[in-house]
Amino acid sequence: MNAAGQSAELLKVEGLCSGYGRSQVLFGVGLQVAEGEIVGLLGRNGMGKTTLVRSILGLIKPTAGTVVFDGQPIAGMPAHRIARQGVAVVPEGRQVFGNLSVLEHLTAFSRGSTHAPRAWTPERLFELFPRLAERRSNMGGQLSGGEQQMLAIARALVTNPRLLILDEATEGLAPLVREEVWQVLATLRKAGHAMLVIDKYVHRLIELADRHVILEKGKVVWTGSSVQLDADRSLWSRHLGL
Repeated sequence: MNAAGQSAELLKVEGLCSGYGRSQVLFGVGLQVAEGEIVGLLGRNGMGKTTLVRSILGLIKPTAGTVVFDGQPIAGMPAHRIARQGVAVVPEGRQVFGNLSVLEHLTAFSRGSTHAPRAWTPERLFELFPRLAERRSNMGGQLSGGEQQMLAIARALVTNPRLLILDEATEGLAPLVREEVWQVLATLRKAGHAMLVIDKYVHRLIELADRHVILEKGKVVWTGSSVQLDADRSLWSRHLGL
């Protein structure tokens, strides 16, 4: 919070242009995430959501625009340095290591926190994910898809990030497992975690997020609150195909 009682700005993206080689995907994109705020990033497939995430993470070098995290410009910075600044991602497709156990994943990625009163440790994450606690000795390749997704979230949290980015964290999960993931995200919300969330389940994202940004053909076409998005279903049909 600043002196006026408002949450401080954590991530600010302005005028971002990015793509792959000669193929430009993003055209002047802007968004903000404040401390403790959850922002939903929405749009049909192929509209630039993952490209935006990769540009924020330093996996793609933007061709124009700025990315500022906690007051420091990070556009073009190497990905490992951006991670050390406190940005973590739960990537689409989970990307767990098949030859590492659950505990080895969490131990290898563990990093203490200098900003949170209670740091995420492997043992604390086993409390959040009891199923992982039961499988702490299992290799990543022995886990079900839902368990791998839980591990991907726990792996990101054990770095104690200031901003957690989730790219389709509920994609392809069975309904019961998907509900477990939403409950975990609700717990993180109560704990004050700042998050940027990509997910196709708009109804659930409205319940979770404070604000939303809709991308279409690499441009921001709408920004507003969950209340506004819930009230205007024409946005869903025009930009989300729902």
